[in-house]
Amino acid sequence: MRTDYLKIPFQKVKKEDLEASDCVLYQAAWEASSRAYAPYSHFCVGAAVRLLNGEIITGCNQENAAYPSGLCAERVALFSAGAAYPDVPVECLAVIAQSGGVVKDSIAPCGACCQVMLETEVRSHRPLRILLCGNESVRILDSVSFLLPFSFDAKDLE
Repeated sequence: MRTDYLKIPFQKVKKEDLEASDCVLYQAAWEASSRAYAPYSHFCVGAAVRLLNGEIITGCNQENAAYPSGLCAERVALFSAGAAYPDVPVECLAVIAQSGGVVKDSIAPCGACCQVMLETEVRSHRPLRILLCGNESVRILDSVSFLLPFSFDAKDLE
């Protein structure tokens, strides 16, 4: 038996070194996190997506006492974008979390969000750039495939 390893390419940049358009997305995600409904975990997550036409759509996590009934910020933003602009590809997604302030380091989306992000890539026939935002730095990935390397999508159903 042989053990193989995966390498995940990403850039790590200081927040102040982001491109202007990414700064706008970072700020939109941060503002969305302040609107989260998280009375149980107090872990407030915000997401912002930039569409190919320049529109920015935000979302924040929505908790529920029956935990499976809530929804993550990433899916709120992506589903809102898909509902409002069904034919416009999503170019980039930024996600940030705070709990008594911004999380010091970036957080990664959960598996369900990664699966929805993958479907977004498949639907638009283009990679989805991802900004995992922290207080001091941002990890930038060029595709959700780096977060979900052994993915399941429509081609697996054929």
